[in-house]
Amino acid sequence: METAIITGASKGLGAGLAKLFLESGINVVGISRTDNTNLYTYAKENNANYNYVACDLSEKTSIQAAMNNLDETLFKDTSVSKVYLINNAGLVDPIDRAENIEVDDLMKQVHVNTVAPMILTNHFLKKASENSVQLITAIVTSGAALKPKYGWSVYCSTKASMNMYTQTVAIEQAEQGTGHAIIAFSPGVMDTGMQKTIRSSSEGAFKDVESFRALKENNQLKDADIIGGVLIDILTDEHLENGKIYDVREYI
Repeated sequence: METAIITGASKGLGAGLAKLFLESGINVVGISRTDNTNLYTYAKENNANYNYVACDLSEKTSIQAAMNNLDETLFKDTSVSKVYLINNAGLVDPIDRAENIEVDDLMKQVHVNTVAPMILTNHFLKKASENSVQLITAIVTSGAALKPKYGWSVYCSTKASMNMYTQTVAIEQAEQGTGHAIIAFSPGVMDTGMQKTIRSSSEGAFKDVESFRALKENNQLKDADIIGGVLIDILTDEHLENGKIYDVREYI
């Protein structure tokens, strides 16, 4: 049996991924602050299970509680042979010049974008090995990891750090021969709530805001379900390349 753990599963790309996994008969655990009740319907229609774990990924204690919850259920089921961990949740705000960003806002963004994915991945790598379960991890990254953008000092930095984390962990797992794999996936521009946040920025805070508004006006934002399908195809491919930074533009 296979199970997918998805952060930020209540909306956007996370919800799209959850729906597609369920339609494939793969059980899903959604980790987010709010639930998406539609996913229970998809699960029932496809003879799969959807479980929701409430968690604020900006809080260490909340993450620990979520992991304890999953340890008590997921790995006690001896029929589980493979787990997909999708670190999808992320924050693009605050969007502003570096000198204008408040400490608490900076810490929250770094925690959600960088610290939380590391905590979850580290934890489930250990648990998967202890229980002879294969772990396939994906971290949702961004083209901003490779290209600096005015007003995105924190976002660009957090995504760049996750690319390096992915490559480093992949080396460790390969050398140990664990059978676990980790990749990063750059989904491009999608029609999600994050894009709405970006478009609401002022030009003084984010120089490229008009180009992002034009993407919406010209219907150039990709559907999150389509992007989710690409990621699932990558993750389930027997030729998955451990440590690779995948870009959706290679596929669509």
